[in-house]
Amino acid sequence: MQNGKHHIHSQITAAGLLVTLGIIYGDIGTSPLYVMKAIVGDEPISREVVFGGISCIFWTLTLQTTLKYVTLMLRADNKGEGGTFSLYTLVKRTRIKWLLYPAIIGGSALLADGILTPAISVSSAVEGLTRIESVPSDFNTVPIVIVILSALFFIQQFGTKFVGASFGPLTLVWFLMIGTLGVSQIAGDASILQALNPMHAYYFLAEHPNGFWLLGAVFLCTTGAEALYSDLGHCGRKNIRVSWIFVKTMLILNYFGQGAWLLGQEGKMLSEFKGGNPFFSIMPEWFLIPGIIVATIAAVVASQAMISASFTLINEAMRLNFWPKVRVVYPTLLKGQLYIPSVNWLLWAGCLGIVFFFEKSSNMEAAYGLTININMMMTSILFIYFMRIKRYSWAFMFFFVLTYFILESSFLVANLSKLWHGGWVSLLLSLTLIAVMVIWYQARKIRNRYVEFTKLNDYVPVMVELSKDMSIPKYATHLVYLTSANERDEIETKIIHSIFQKQPKRADIYWFVHVDVVDEPYRMEYRVQEIVHDDVIRIDFRLGFRVSPRINLMFRKVVQDMVKNREVDITSRYESLNKQNVTGDFRFVVLEKFLSYENELPFYEKIILDVYFFLKHLSLSEEKAFGLDTSSVAVEKVPLVIAPLRELNLKRIDK
Repeated sequence: MQNGKHHIHSQITAAGLLVTLGIIYGDIGTSPLYVMKAIVGDEPISREVVFGGISCIFWTLTLQTTLKYVTLMLRADNKGEGGTFSLYTLVKRTRIKWLLYPAIIGGSALLADGILTPAISVSSAVEGLTRIESVPSDFNTVPIVIVILSALFFIQQFGTKFVGASFGPLTLVWFLMIGTLGVSQIAGDASILQALNPMHAYYFLAEHPNGFWLLGAVFLCTTGAEALYSDLGHCGRKNIRVSWIFVKTMLILNYFGQGAWLLGQEGKMLSEFKGGNPFFSIMPEWFLIPGIIVATIAAVVASQAMISASFTLINEAMRLNFWPKVRVVYPTLLKGQLYIPSVNWLLWAGCLGIVFFFEKSSNMEAAYGLTININMMMTSILFIYFMRIKRYSWAFMFFFVLTYFILESSFLVANLSKLWHGGWVSLLLSLTLIAVMVIWYQARKIRNRYVEFTKLNDYVPVMVELSKDMSIPKYATHLVYLTSANERDEIETKIIHSIFQKQPKRADIYWFVHVDVVDEPYRMEYRVQEIVHDDVIRIDFRLGFRVSPRINLMFRKVVQDMVKNREVDITSRYESLNKQNVTGDFRFVVLEKFLSYENELPFYEKIILDVYFFLKHLSLSEEKAFGLDTSSVAVEKVPLVIAPLRELNLKRIDK
């Protein structure tokens, strides 16, 4: 399967390039809607700001997007997959434990960006309506934005197969439109092409009073660069690299076109122009309505891309034990397309909150950019260790570290200057998501530290005797336990207690199922260990971090294969049913842990575990998380005793 996937993505085709346009470039492609407006701001238009701002945009797209992501980061693929968590699974082989924190911070920041992108993209596009003469300048676009966003999140539950098929052509129309608009303005004043000279960027940053601080606005032109890497598995390295040539050309033409128009308005304020946005100002009056429609569609495409990326991100986080187990739905037959209801409505509520709070896209610009800046810095840290694994030259690694430490740190400082103007919102979102991931991960570490294991072989003879003990009512023909024991000759003590002491469970065959999440994205393998023929069997699943553990279906497939190979007889052992060749019943037993009152924990661990069990209460139950059929599952509550109370000084007295 994986080889076929690589083969498809290794071919550059017109269809592949079109799909790449639709999937990857929505976010970065809609940046011309608000970047130049943010750079000029409320100050009079000046040649220094126009030339300096355009030059900074060009070199940011060149250094940050083209060099770092398109040229370098796309090499760091995990079996064809990219993204923060995919990169983490590659570098965690170094056994450097703290690397999980850049992964968690980066993933949380990208998820926070998924809340901000739809809000600012759709708002910027719809605000183009105020450029139309018949529409009042103070026209309230918030209700329209809310309706569009709500409709977008509502259709997620039905799948986006139809919408997704049209993304490529729609995005192609968008890029051709913005490129053409840019050329029409450059033709009127080609002097703007001087901004290709990096000295304009240097003088702007070094000499303009606000030059350095405007880097926060400049950074918005590259906010979608992370998507190039995150969606590597959907499109393939070659398709991304070739399509980026076209995309970058169209973006640069539009930015330079806006710059040419701004040069003709020197000394004026953007607020003097209806709509106050150079993107819509370079449109001819007759083209405004079609242009606004295309811009709104492009904004919806950008939003859809971020929503889908958020679903994938959370699915990976669950598999890596960074996020509580939540329900995952597969609305279409398209490979890799999934829908997570809780995340969908969380993003919807977040987007609406952003729109209601900020109201206008110009107010959102301060909040936008900071989180993705943090994500890019975390990705750079992980990539440094990837280069070490791949034995890149020290000279090249030094160049990378020096270049991107200076570049991304400068962007971060500039973005932090917007903290009290709205940046705190995105930072708060990121910190909340980081807290959830860190608490979930740390709590599982604390919990697993105190799970007791015992040697399975010590109890196998007793299990065999129990299965033949007619004095005990049969619990099930096939009894299946999920075990977390990595060692194949071990089992949790609690499972042994469940079988022998907590209502002794007689069964004809005892099955122990273990799920191991591996660093490759789509691996699906299993191994069978027949401990006692037709009595005790262990199955180990090795699943990639992007594969959902639908254990009910997978287990059934394994049993079917074993029956076909005559490795096991699953016919009912009841005489009357055995004569009719009726398949025996299967029952899964899930041990659900809860925090026992018999604990004396340090304050830090108590807080961590209290929050963990609160989140666990809100998340999916263990049986649903593993895709088990609830009609054949028994759940047993097991107290988790981590730090037992000290011996009680309890004295007996006589009357």
